Amino acid sequence: MEKDFTLLMTRDRTMVEEALAGMFREEPRYADLQEAMEYSLLAGGKRIRPVLTLEVCRMCGGDPQDALPFACALEMIHTYSLIHDDLPAMDDDQLRRGRPTNHVVYGEATAILAGDGLLTSAFEQLAKGNLPAQRIVEAVACLARNAGPEGMVGGQALDMAGEGRSMTRGELERLQSLKTGALISAAAELGCIAAGGSAQQRQKVRDYAQALGRAFQVQDDILDVTSTDEELGKSVGSDRVNEKTTFVTALGLEGSRALVEELTQRAVDALAGFEQADFLIWLAQSLAKRTH
Repeated sequence: MEKDFTLLMTRDRTMVEEALAGMFREEPRYADLQEAMEYSLLAGGKRIRPVLTLEVCRMCGGDPQDALPFACALEMIHTYSLIHDDLPAMDDDQLRRGRPTNHVVYGEATAILAGDGLLTSAFEQLAKGNLPAQRIVEAVACLARNAGPEGMVGGQALDMAGEGRSMTRGELERLQSLKTGALISAAAELGCIAAGGSAQQRQKVRDYAQALGRAFQVQDDILDVTSTDEELGKSVGSDRVNEKTTFVTALGLEGSRALVEELTQRAVDALAGFEQADFLIWLAQSLAKRTH
């Protein structure tokens, strides 16, 4: 069964990769801006968020193809956030997805503009969905809310404000529910919107995704102290260098591992009542055991 889920994951990733690769086929017009955008957008990665959008759509009775523009828009915003997060003014990271970060290759100004370009182009992509206008409007509102100051950007602001001081567990959970969890929650909700899901279904997939997102971040914190640059494809130990409180510093390794298990079970429990939840259950369990 796990082999079947792995094949489904590969199929979804391929679907997303092909759509992203065909997004900017016009002749580049503005210096190396488009090249910088594609450098990060097409650098691979787990593609967890767009896969989540496609598979929630399927679980809610929709056609994943209908959700593809939403999935791509989400991945564009996620990529922009990584470009900006790596900048010297923020985390000052040199490695992302196994390659030099965007600003290292193209310079800070172009990296900032590449992130801006991906952010704004994402909403154009949302509007291309072949769905009823009301669903597209709901998708725009969902993504804007979760990507903006009430979501991911707000979490990044809390992250910057937390450098160099100890944070309580409550503060840390609030930070990560916004910085990491908001886009993962949006990914699931966008899939439900694309399928025309009910308000009750949207709440259930949000609950699933919020628990999944927190587990994902806790596991990231664990890997930041137990893995290597080569294994992760990005710089490890940067949180320690920037004096950031993480779940590992707050709970220790064993406490963090126990929390991953607890949150993963909470994600699984949130899917009770869905008839086709097997893949999403497998996804939560496999992410909890990931080593990169």
